[in-house]
Amino acid sequence: MSVRLPSSPVSSSVSLPLTRRLAHLGDRWLPRLVLSPTVFASLLFVYGFIAFTAYLSLTESRLMPNYSFAGLEQYSALFDLDRWWVSAANLGIFGGLFIMICLITGLLLAVFLDQKIRFEGALRAIYLYPMALSFIVTGAAWKWILNPGLGLEKMLHDWGYTQFSMDWLVDSDMAIYTVVIAGVWQSSGFVMALFLAGLRGVDDSIIKAAMVDGASLPVIYRKIVIPALRPVFFSVLLVLSHIAIKSFDLVMALTAGGPGTSSDVPAIFMYQFSFTRGQLGLGAASAMMMLMTVLAVLVPLIYLETKEAGRAR
Repeated sequence: MSVRLPSSPVSSSVSLPLTRRLAHLGDRWLPRLVLSPTVFASLLFVYGFIAFTAYLSLTESRLMPNYSFAGLEQYSALFDLDRWWVSAANLGIFGGLFIMICLITGLLLAVFLDQKIRFEGALRAIYLYPMALSFIVTGAAWKWILNPGLGLEKMLHDWGYTQFSMDWLVDSDMAIYTVVIAGVWQSSGFVMALFLAGLRGVDDSIIKAAMVDGASLPVIYRKIVIPALRPVFFSVLLVLSHIAIKSFDLVMALTAGGPGTSSDVPAIFMYQFSFTRGQLGLGAASAMMMLMTVLAVLVPLIYLETKEAGRAR
């Protein structure tokens, strides 16, 4: 018959702190080890290539990278090109109208759906459906719709409305506005979803108290609900600005930057000069100017939001 000896209290007291120390080290370093590949990949493939592009913009690189330093020559050549200023002006037109119309349309749709109407789920799905499509599909579809010989204009002419004209797609003065139409159609539903989520997060008791005080529904939305959506406005502006500045596939599918260069945007400018015209340094300079534009929009928004959050505390 075997006799089990009692465990030594000294060994138990030693092993317990050791186990705790190992558990503490695991809790401290395991998340870092799990996240380290993602952090490393981001540093290399995002910030590393941004730094590489910035250096290329300061070189004489043409068809292939040339690492000899050339200062700001590429930026000087970029600013001397009329096409760059045309693309920058088109970005201002497209970005301004795209953001403003998406904000207004998305907010109105969200307020409409917030009234607990019938078939809300079906309408929400319909409004959100365009966002499920790629910009290539959207551009191709609107290219057919706005084509004077195939789409809306031809259909109305066949119905007898021969005076109707919708030739914006082939009009150099109006082509950029067709990009606005297609972009708003695709993104308004996404903006609506963000605003609707924000509206559903507003405290109902505040709205009921305002109604008891005799405030009408438009006044409640204008003075109580919409000001409470400041964080949502920040997110929407950030997302829409990012979409507008990096717009490439939508423009390529819809107008390809034409007629001529009338609907050209910086993303198309950067792609063509970098990869089809053998001007890699010039394309890198245009890419860095796009990055500066993103930062010019992003930094003030983050500063205002951080400042407002600090006041709220």
